[in-house]
Amino acid sequence: MADIQIERKHDMGLPQARKIAFQWAEQAEEKFDMACTYEEGQSEDLVSFSRSGVSGTLTVTGDNFVLNAKLGFLLSAFSEKIEGEIVKNLDALIAKKPAAQVADNSGKSRKTAAKKHPAG
Repeated sequence: MADIQIERKHDMGLPQARKIAFQWAEQAEEKFDMACTYEEGQSEDLVSFSRSGVSGTLTVTGDNFVLNAKLGFLLSAFSEKIEGEIVKNLDALIAKKPAAQVADNSGKSRKTAAKKHPAG
């Protein structure tokens, strides 16, 4: 059996991280035929996933994603490929959100600046 452990720090807060985790769970169901359950908590969420030969969890907090997976005997031979695919998918989802936040924040900054210093 092989274990996969992946940790990704972020600074987007729990509401945005929750959206990413939900998207990740949807992709895992569609692309890899995983059965996923999503449990929301006050300070962290837990996505549990499984299919034949694979089981694990994705823990989501306001500043961290932690994925732990156990691969069965047959899939353990492919652990590097499986881990690479998980990393690629999770990183792609995480990368999308900060870019959107930067655009939102810069837009808000301009509006705030305009209110503080009206043109005149």
